[in-house]
Amino acid sequence: MDSEQREKVVRRLKSIEGHIRGIERMVEEDTYCIDVLKQTHAVQKAMDRVNSMIMQNHLQHCVITAIQGDDAAQRQKVIGEIVEVFDMSNKVGS
Repeated sequence: MDSEQREKVVRRLKSIEGHIRGIERMVEEDTYCIDVLKQTHAVQKAMDRVNSMIMQNHLQHCVITAIQGDDAAQRQKVIGEIVEVFDMSNKVGS
C-alpha cells in the first residue's frame, strides 16, 4: 500500500476508533437503544468503506502483480485469498 493510501486508511480507522469510544460512552450512560444502534450501524458502514479501500488497493497492486508474473502458484494463491475473503463476507451470523 502506498503511503498516501495507507494514510487515508489510518485516518478512517482513527475516526472509527473515536466513534467506538462514543458508542461505549452512550452504552455506559444508558442512551436510548435505537440511538446506539444508529451509531453502531454507522461504524459498520465506515468499516465496510475501509475494507473496500484495502481490497481495491490489493486488487490494483498485489493481484495485478501476481497475475502478470510468471509464478502460477502465486496467481492461484491470490485468487484463493480473494475467494476466501468473499466467502467470509457472505457468511451470515459469523
